[in-house]
Amino acid sequence: MAIHENLLGGPPPTHLPDDPEPRELLAAGTAPSDVAAKYPTSSLAWAQLADDAFEGGRVVESYAYARTGYHRGLDALRRAGWKGHGPVPFEHEPNRGFLRALHALARAAQAIGEQEEYERCSTFLRDSSPTAAETLS
Repeated sequence: MAIHENLLGGPPPTHLPDDPEPRELLAAGTAPSDVAAKYPTSSLAWAQLADDAFEGGRVVESYAYARTGYHRGLDALRRAGWKGHGPVPFEHEPNRGFLRALHALARAAQAIGEQEEYERCSTFLRDSSPTAAETLS
């Protein structure tokens, strides 16, 4: 039996390919809007924009940024073989941008009173990565 065999019969974890440039630029202090403009497929850049907007009280703007990062992340997950469900481990750093965007979307949806989307995104986050759900809350 292979060490990484899934004994529960569910889909294997999805690991997005590494894209270090946006992460490195953000870590170096480059403005998230500049990173998103240069790397528009980076969920991490959009998640950071969503976090900054939310912290600044710009909830609708945060919602829009988070939704963009979420959809960019869904596109990347599908390209990586994800079939619409299954683990997306937070422990794999390239997955964190998508998971952060999903968390930010749930948070902003709750803040604007969109309860159904808040619940859907919160459940999706927990189902994808219990670690992300705990870490990001």
